[in-house]
Amino acid sequence: MPSKLEISPKTLLWLALILGLGWLVIRIRDILTLLFVAFIFMSALRPSVEKLEGLKLPRFVAILGVYLVVISILVMFGTLIFPPLVAQSVKLMANLPYYLRQTAPFINIDIDTIISEFAPLSQNLARVTFSVVSDIVTIFTLAVFVFYFLLEIKKLEQYLEIFVGKESARKIGGIIGLIEIRLGAWVRGELTLGLIIGITSYLGLTLLGVSYALPLALVAGVLEMVPIIGPIISAIPAVLVALTISPGLALTVAALYFIIQQLENNLIVPSVMQKAVGIPPLVTLLALMVGGRLGGTVGIILAVPILLAVETVLRELNIAKND
Repeated sequence: MPSKLEISPKTLLWLALILGLGWLVIRIRDILTLLFVAFIFMSALRPSVEKLEGLKLPRFVAILGVYLVVISILVMFGTLIFPPLVAQSVKLMANLPYYLRQTAPFINIDIDTIISEFAPLSQNLARVTFSVVSDIVTIFTLAVFVFYFLLEIKKLEQYLEIFVGKESARKIGGIIGLIEIRLGAWVRGELTLGLIIGITSYLGLTLLGVSYALPLALVAGVLEMVPIIGPIISAIPAVLVALTISPGLALTVAALYFIIQQLENNLIVPSVMQKAVGIPPLVTLLALMVGGRLGGTVGIILAVPILLAVETVLRELNIAKND
C-alpha cells in the first residue's frame, strides 16, 4: 500500500513565506540594487571618513569633506577630460568601419559581418552612457543613501537588535562588517588599477603617436576589471588603429600592451590588491559572464561584489558550523 504524503501546516507556512519573499524581492529589485550599490560606495569611502573623524572632526563634517573631494574630482574630470574624451570617442566610432576595412588584408576576417554587429553595440553603448549621465534623480538618491549609510553604519548592530536580538545582531553585524571590508578593498583596488593602467596606456599610446589615445586608454582602464581576457580585448582596437598606419607600429603597440600586462600581473596587482579579494580570476570571469546573462550591464558591474558578499557569508557560516 503506498504511503500517504503529508505536509504539515508549518511547512506550508514556510513555503508561503519563501514564495512571498521571492515575489517581494522581484518587485523591489531596483530598490535593492540601488541600496547594494550605495553599500558598495559606502564601503569604499568609509576609511577616508574614519581618518578625518580621527582628526577630531564631527562625523557629519568628515563625510561632507569626503563628498567635497569626490565632487571636485568629478568636476575636474568633467571639465578637463570628458569633452576631448567624447570628441575622440565619437570620431573613433565613426571611423572604425574604415579602420576595419583597412586592416582586413592583414587579419583576414569578414568585415561586413563585424560592422553589422558593431552598429547596434555602439548604439546601445551610447544609450547606456546617456542614461547614466541624464538620470540625475537616481544619482542624487544614491548619494543620499551613501551619506546616511556612512552616518549610521556604526549603529548597525543597535538597529539589528530590534529585529533579531543581541546575539544574532552581533553575528550578523560581524558578517556585514567583513563584507564591507572586502567590498571596500575591491572598489579601491579596482579604481587604483584602472587609473594606473589607463594613465600608463595613454602615455604609451601618445608617445607612439597613436590616434584616439584617450578613449583607447579608457577602454584599457575599464576592462582591467575583467581578468585574463580584459587586457587582451583592450589591446585589439589600439592595434587595429596602429595597423592602419604601419605593421611596425601595430607590433610596437602590441608590445606596449604586453609590457603593461606583465607589469600589472607581477608588480601592480600584488602591490595594490594585497590579496584583499582572494577570488581566483577564473571564478571572477565566470561571475561576470553569469552576471551579464542575468542582468545585462548592471549584472556585469555587480557580479563581483555579489560574489564577494555570497562567498563571505558562506565562509563565515561554515566557520560557525565547525566551531
